[in-house]
Amino acid sequence: MQAQAQGQLYRLQGTVTHIIFENPDTGYAVFEVEAGGDDVVVCGNVGSVDNGMSVTVYGRMTNHPTHGEQFLAESCEAALPEEESSILSFLSSGVLPYVGPSTARKLVERFGADTLAVIGEEPHRLCEIRGLTPQKAAAISAEFKRIYAVRETIAWMNRFGLSAQQAVTAYRAYGPHTVEALTQNPYLLCGEPLLLPFDKADAVAVQLQVELGSALRVAAGLQYTLRHCAGSGHTCVPRQKLLEAAARYIRIDPARVADVLDELLASGELCVRTFADTEYIYLPDLLRAEEDIAARLAEIAGFPTEPPKTLASDIRALELAQGMEYAPAQREAITLALSSRVMVLTGGPGTGKTTTVNAILALYEAKYDRVALCAPTGRAAKRLSELTNHAASTIHRLLEVDYTTGSVRFIHNEKNLLPFDVVILDEMSMVDVKLFQALLAACRPHCRFVLVGDADQLPSVAAGNILDEILRAGLLPTVRLTQIFRQAEKSLIVRNAHRIVAGELPLAGGKEDDFFMIEANGLRCQRLVCDLVCLRLPQSYALDPMRDIQVLCPGKKGPTGSEELNRLLQARLNPPAPGKPQIGDAQAKRILRLGDKVMQIKNDYDIPFERAGAEAGAGAYNGDLGIITGVDVESRTVTVQMEDRLYRYGADQLAELEPAYAVTVHKSQGSEFPAVVLPVADVPARLCYRNLFYTGVTRARRLCVLAGTANTVRAMVANVRQNRRYSGLRYLLAEAAGKAEKA
Repeated sequence: MQAQAQGQLYRLQGTVTHIIFENPDTGYAVFEVEAGGDDVVVCGNVGSVDNGMSVTVYGRMTNHPTHGEQFLAESCEAALPEEESSILSFLSSGVLPYVGPSTARKLVERFGADTLAVIGEEPHRLCEIRGLTPQKAAAISAEFKRIYAVRETIAWMNRFGLSAQQAVTAYRAYGPHTVEALTQNPYLLCGEPLLLPFDKADAVAVQLQVELGSALRVAAGLQYTLRHCAGSGHTCVPRQKLLEAAARYIRIDPARVADVLDELLASGELCVRTFADTEYIYLPDLLRAEEDIAARLAEIAGFPTEPPKTLASDIRALELAQGMEYAPAQREAITLALSSRVMVLTGGPGTGKTTTVNAILALYEAKYDRVALCAPTGRAAKRLSELTNHAASTIHRLLEVDYTTGSVRFIHNEKNLLPFDVVILDEMSMVDVKLFQALLAACRPHCRFVLVGDADQLPSVAAGNILDEILRAGLLPTVRLTQIFRQAEKSLIVRNAHRIVAGELPLAGGKEDDFFMIEANGLRCQRLVCDLVCLRLPQSYALDPMRDIQVLCPGKKGPTGSEELNRLLQARLNPPAPGKPQIGDAQAKRILRLGDKVMQIKNDYDIPFERAGAEAGAGAYNGDLGIITGVDVESRTVTVQMEDRLYRYGADQLAELEPAYAVTVHKSQGSEFPAVVLPVADVPARLCYRNLFYTGVTRARRLCVLAGTANTVRAMVANVRQNRRYSGLRYLLAEAAGKAEKA
């Protein structure tokens, strides 16, 4: 085998003889290369390869447990074949339409070593071959040029250390002129759809000799800063703060940044709105989302409505049927829901939200045929269904994702409306502005909405703080439930949740309570968490450590962060063993092993699933939990059971899975677990805040154990600053309500 060392990588040169596997969407391929008389199996994200191609591959030899030695490629330089035998092999592989082995042989016999040049530059000459019409010749040439352009893009991006998968994504966005577009503006790399870190685009730009103060660089720096802020939940940023942050990040004079910002505002690439005498800068799609939400809510709230004439007697009949009497606030919420087009119901644990929602649901179902219940996540929807004994779905499944567009689009939209008369949306605090915009757009004009949530929980992972903004605007009919009912008062979880919201320290509790704390710090806290999960809680409370206990960490890093605890808990709860296949190795940051508890960490609308006794579907969503039930090391695929759905993850989708013995509190939103272990030691200052702590505690259904220090708990309860997000929704709601009133 002719492989030469180059630095720490090896270079393998040869000819592709057999394609074993290829995913054109990601550039991942497994193929054989004939190199100096040896056949070498090569695998990696190298882009499209074809039989007969000459390749130079850089990577390392690995020892596959099943297939032995393989060359793991990090990059691949491919050249179109030049010799007639290689050209024949290339064309015979079926890479071009209308060209099979027979036609390939005729082409090579006719044009010899110039065959590929004829296909690319003189396609009309292909008609000299019997059976090839001008239409077929054009199709052959067009596909050849596309392949050439993709390879050109892969080669160009490879020069800068970028992957074949990224090249394929760029080509989909910019087409045959991708290299030209990226050469002229390398900062396209840090925008949609690639969204690479700014410093990577900056490094490419330096090599292309783009000046540090160029308008392209400054504009990209401003847009990148706004996208970064959106990733932290802000839909907009005050102008001055944006200028300061962007200037500091890209190391450019603020006056220059201000000039470019004004150019972007003038061109419409960024938008500005003034609220309370302060200018806020938006990305256009986020401003449009907030404006659409404000306009639709104001329109719905302004519709004249009358409560059903029998409402009082209907409520009384429900009370008699259930042998109970609603509290005054619950009765107010039920009345308001049936008397308004849109209303908001909020409250903490134990305040009767579920009882109130069930009453509203019963009265609506008696009046309307089509009532939908939904929530932002699969686990939240499942919980809502269990609590109401009514089918509930995620918002994504309600809207139905359109898989044919190549981007996130929904089948139900303003042109194809949902059929419902009423939509009850739970866990409203988790809903981001883009998703809520899509839901409102897809609902009929007469549709009623009941928005249910806990305003003291963490806001959505994505941009927006809708529930808080609606409550602060004070323009929609709202009921806040505050009374803790007698049965819930017995729970220290519930009582402490309300103490945390009030800024009071939680009661310490003891082993007889459903909430208690054990003091520990640093590595002692780390060992304590592992012992609680693996030994102490299973023995004392008959809990299954895999299915019943969930570790919720404030952050990812540190001795009690999710990354380190996952590694330790995986080693104890699901250690490696003969006959237990895994993907990854001891040096890998992430190992996926048969039997592992895992979480989906991003929305994937394309991944298919099967359901026993039900129709197959597609889509896995950020925060979904499951167990790995199958691992195929050879094809690098895993099978995961998530609730009633069975998913198969290909090699290019494995990055969407992470071990989930420990997850962050943010990732747990909308979920409940029988038992929660919450490490509260060595928490970074930026994560030491009240509603993160409150959200973690309220994820526990039967037992909540704090492992950490009283000082950390005290700091988290005292800090409310981190709850705030920049958003203009409350101001836009006021503007929209004013316009609706005048109209």
